[in-house]
Amino acid sequence: MTGAIFSGRRSWPAAALGLALLCGSAQAALFGDDEARKAILDLRQKVDQVAEQQRQQQTEQNAQLLDQVGQLRRSLLDTNNQVELMRGENARLRGQLEQLARDLSEAQLKVRDLDGRLRRLEPQKASIDGKEFTADADEIRQYEAAMTQVRSGDFAAASNALSSFVSRWPASGYGPSALFWLGNAQYGKRDYAAAIASFRSFSGGHPDDPRAPEALLAVANCHFELKETKAARKALDELFKAYPKSEAAQAGKERLGALK
Repeated sequence: MTGAIFSGRRSWPAAALGLALLCGSAQAALFGDDEARKAILDLRQKVDQVAEQQRQQQTEQNAQLLDQVGQLRRSLLDTNNQVELMRGENARLRGQLEQLARDLSEAQLKVRDLDGRLRRLEPQKASIDGKEFTADADEIRQYEAAMTQVRSGDFAAASNALSSFVSRWPASGYGPSALFWLGNAQYGKRDYAAAIASFRSFSGGHPDDPRAPEALLAVANCHFELKETKAARKALDELFKAYPKSEAAQAGKERLGALK
């Protein structure tokens, strides 16, 4: 018993020492956990700081991106507006060009029309019966139209056309021919009195014309048609005296012989 007690006394210091060691270890462990927690807290704080910095940077970047997007949108809108303005301007210019093209076409037509009128007003070279002269385009056209009616046998229309020509162009180079054929057209429509006046005007105004003898023979024929024998014989006498060797004089003699 005593030995056990001593044995127990002997073991108490050891137990106390073990308890002390245990307490020291616990305190050491306690201090280690606090430092670990502090380190974790510091780490968390740093992580939070880094995360906050990243969020701020991201926010700034997002703001910059939004600003850039806004600028791009405004730039795109400005560009679209400029494009629309250019389209409108192009449409306006196309309209002006089309109008200018129409104006130019109309001006060209007017110039051609004016040029044609000027050409008609300008004297042109003409010739008839071996004689050359100048005549207006309307003068040439009117004479040719009248002669076309003579050749077609429309003596009434030819008579009107040639009478109008002689009145309008009294000094025309076509005058003698127009007067001669006027007499023939009047004779053709049996207007003998008018024909006599035309043939007399022709032969008296152009005695050297190769057709002057034929005109006097025509005067005699008109008088014969009117049963004016005395006047017819007088016209033939004029023909024989003025143009004794002409074919018209020979034909007149034959006509006079038939009357006898």
